[in-house]
Amino acid sequence: MSWLTADLAAGLAIAAVGLPSAIAYPAIAGLPPQTGLYASIAPLVAYAIFGPSRQLIVGPDAATITVMAAVLGAMPALPVADRASVSALLALVVGGYYFGARLLGLGVLSTFLSRPILLGFFAGISLSILVGQLKRVTGVDIEADGLIPPVAELLAKAGQIHWLSLALALAMFGVQQGAQSLRLPVPGPVIVVVLSVVLSALLDLRGLGVAVVGDIPSSVPTLSLPRAAGAGLDEILLGSAAIFLVSFAAGVVTARSFGERGGYPVDPDREMIGFGAANIAAGLFSAFPITASDSRTAVNASVGGRSQLAGAAAAATLLLVIIYLQPALAILPIPALGAILIAAALSLIDVAALREIWRISRVEFAFAMIALFAPISLGVLNGVLVAVGATFAYLLHKMMYPRDALLGRVPGREGFYKLHRRPDARGVPGMTIVLIQGDLLFFNADHEHARLTAIADAAPSDVRWLLIDASAVTQVDSTAAAMLHEARDELEARGVALGFAELHADVYSLLDRAGLIAAIGRDMIFEDLDDALRAFEIKNNEGRHEQEAQEDRALRKTGDVQSGRSEESPRQGL
Repeated sequence: MSWLTADLAAGLAIAAVGLPSAIAYPAIAGLPPQTGLYASIAPLVAYAIFGPSRQLIVGPDAATITVMAAVLGAMPALPVADRASVSALLALVVGGYYFGARLLGLGVLSTFLSRPILLGFFAGISLSILVGQLKRVTGVDIEADGLIPPVAELLAKAGQIHWLSLALALAMFGVQQGAQSLRLPVPGPVIVVVLSVVLSALLDLRGLGVAVVGDIPSSVPTLSLPRAAGAGLDEILLGSAAIFLVSFAAGVVTARSFGERGGYPVDPDREMIGFGAANIAAGLFSAFPITASDSRTAVNASVGGRSQLAGAAAAATLLLVIIYLQPALAILPIPALGAILIAAALSLIDVAALREIWRISRVEFAFAMIALFAPISLGVLNGVLVAVGATFAYLLHKMMYPRDALLGRVPGREGFYKLHRRPDARGVPGMTIVLIQGDLLFFNADHEHARLTAIADAAPSDVRWLLIDASAVTQVDSTAAAMLHEARDELEARGVALGFAELHADVYSLLDRAGLIAAIGRDMIFEDLDDALRAFEIKNNEGRHEQEAQEDRALRKTGDVQSGRSEESPRQGL
């Protein structure tokens, strides 16, 4: 029974940590706070039933809800009163996308979201969240969008700042940071909620002009189908696709992170089933799209939760909060929620990781910056597309320009070595060996043709073979095959034969169907570089023997002619 006690204790801790964010996050999208509570109940139960992970906890996520806020903001005909219903509909469609992606085996999509792109994108999302809290912590009505304009508008309206609200927000932010620094057993957001509610009750903060959450329905979430209201079908489908992408990316990153810590594997395809069920439950119970929650999962792991019973216990605890603690939540100050969101946003910015990427690869850091500024300058929804586009652009760039290297031998050692890495390596006299480190496809065929031409131009005049080490070439298409045909003809005109070593079976089959194998001759296809070198040496020896035989025959012929002349001369003299 120890596991049951541990899971129940973990459930209480998860609910305590999840309550502040459940109330705060809906404000990002202009939704009533109860939707966040609903999003922390039914989805937990659904994932507990269908999710594969023992420890992962789902719930509201800052990045996901920020994208949803952008989707809702892009619907001009949507009344404010219908935002909650459309949000639930978005959750249903996102759940459908998850199941559809699972059927198509699209879990591989997670591999296209590189770490630099995700780090930059989440940092950009966090900055958007920070700017979005200006109104909540100052009481000033901010209408501008973007990063700098809202700050400029706040400075222009400095006279309208409600200083008590700002002071409360700063104090609550300080409390959170202090709790984190001191590593208190009670999480900082929980302390903020309790302390701010006590202050609100004692000082009547509402009467002093501080905005509060207000009445929260004490009714439990009920099963219902959401309606589209003023949203168009195309807006729902496209918006849900953007939410699905960010939700899946954030969820898989969290799942993999805790999977590595816990020592268990994570299957993105199976996670799609759990996330899909959780989002459909959110849609059917008046909530909004959700994904894996890193903070709640961390609490579950640290407290010792061993199964998804912890998630179910957390859902039951939050359900009791709605029923019995609604009056306390009603006087919760909005600036305190803003402080919680600011702290959550700052936690999304991993400065150390960005610094590490800068140190490792300036190119990848540039893509991280693209992903960071895209949500700010273009909006979160367009930022999603730019971030994904940047990922594919980076992938295509790496594939369009595969590296190559010239190989040679090191005296006294076996094998072949890259000439640019081993100063003592020497090229094989009469033969150029090129290692191509990537696939040959239509978008890099021209580049590879240019490289082969440049290598042939730079080769010594005595080179008779150009051998391609194809051990790293796993794919070749018809365009690349035609390029190799052309390269072979150009080399032949120079008196240089083209050959291949270590061709993969699929590559060999395609080049055979393209006629290249027959054109270069099957005797120029080798199992490995050693076989090629032996064949080259044998052919060179045969060539030398043939040349020597020709020279010998020529000498004999010359000698015979000279001998014949010496015999005829006396006769002619006679």
